[in-house]
Amino acid sequence: MLKYEIKGENLPVVICYPAAGQTLISERGAMSWMSPNMQMKTEATGGIGKALGRMFTKESIFQNKYTAMGGDGLIAFASSFPGSIIAFDVGQMGQVIVQKSGFLASEDTVQLSTYFQKKLGGGLFGGEGFIMQSLTGSGIAFVEIDGSVTEYNLGPGQSLILDTGYLAAMVGCTMDVETVPGLKNMFLGGEGIFNTKVTGGPNGGKIWVQSMPISQTALCLKPYIATNNS
Repeated sequence: MLKYEIKGENLPVVICYPAAGQTLISERGAMSWMSPNMQMKTEATGGIGKALGRMFTKESIFQNKYTAMGGDGLIAFASSFPGSIIAFDVGQMGQVIVQKSGFLASEDTVQLSTYFQKKLGGGLFGGEGFIMQSLTGSGIAFVEIDGSVTEYNLGPGQSLILDTGYLAAMVGCTMDVETVPGLKNMFLGGEGIFNTKVTGGPNGGKIWVQSMPISQTALCLKPYIATNNS
């Protein structure tokens, strides 16, 4: 079992303590500091097919592997945006679906692949996009959450409506899209035209909702950036 600790509040970092011979994988640029005995190797994890699939989630084709050589090691991965880092036990939870660019690092027994929404509507307008990330296999995976996180357990068939971009991760759920009812609500309500609907599967499910999606933050900052550049 991987030893780790998550430190920090709004700018978190996960510090991992891999045993001798244990390997972690991460996206390019995620490593913040490490002990000298951590050996780095860059490769297309899972083969070229999965690597190309990661391009659709705006991730690098290549990933970095870090192995503790000759003894226990230390390696830290910092969040790239103010928020939270959540540890998922993928082997225990089963398939975990996370937002694009949500994957931070994991044990090398976790498989990272591309997840396509089955329904075109949910993909084009659901905020998280047609393409998300799928975590399977076994071991611990660390996922970045924008802002603070709220967890909800959904029973079979139970749903929750979210504004676009607020869904960070889900297990055992499906995602679809709903049109905001009423033309006045749609165009004058300021909430957009579509909402994301997440529903618990036959055995129920769980979702993680983030409070500060980076996409929403970018929209809020855009007028100020445009003003400063003019």
